[in-house]
Amino acid sequence: MSTEAAGQGDDAVHEDAKPRRVRADAQRNTDALLEAALAVFAVSGVDAPVREIAEKAGVGIGTVYRHFPQRSDLVVAVFRHEVDACADAAPALASAYGPGEALARWMRRYAAFIGTKRGLATALHSGNPVFETLPAYFQQRLEPALRGLLEAAAAAGQARSDVSAEDLLGAVASLCMHAYRQGPEHARRMVDLLVDGLRHGASPSGTAPG
Repeated sequence: MSTEAAGQGDDAVHEDAKPRRVRADAQRNTDALLEAALAVFAVSGVDAPVREIAEKAGVGIGTVYRHFPQRSDLVVAVFRHEVDACADAAPALASAYGPGEALARWMRRYAAFIGTKRGLATALHSGNPVFETLPAYFQQRLEPALRGLLEAAAAAGQARSDVSAEDLLGAVASLCMHAYRQGPEHARRMVDLLVDGLRHGASPSGTAPG
């Protein structure tokens, strides 16, 4: 290969690296914005000043609007990001812990998500059509995640088998929405009691209790 050709090859590598670096920087900015928005929404609601979110994320206001032109875009992105993180925790916990412990840890993780979701509640129930698909997204991602953990725990005799994932999602959500008024520790304690109830009714064979 000639020196000129080699030089052209090096230029191509450098040009190739630049877009990847830009994409990585953009992803870091997006992640930082989502984390900052979640924290701000939880305290100040979804109508909090954009400047507050930008400052917390360490970016300029222009960066916020470049990624999320409308406030509703940011709210939707935060909700989906948190749902995805909660759903993705299920297989990670299943590979790291036994069935009963994985289920208990995921339910605590889900309870924490419900606590952060309270900051988004006003927007989600505002009637804005932008948010209409979010409840279905919630069910589509979280119900299978919990179902897998619940079935594994029931098969191992570490959870009762006559409870559906859909019912359990609703039960934890209802419990936490009230319990969080007394603080996150109280909500976690209530969820732990619910988990104890699931264990108490478990059958070693995984069959439904009589």
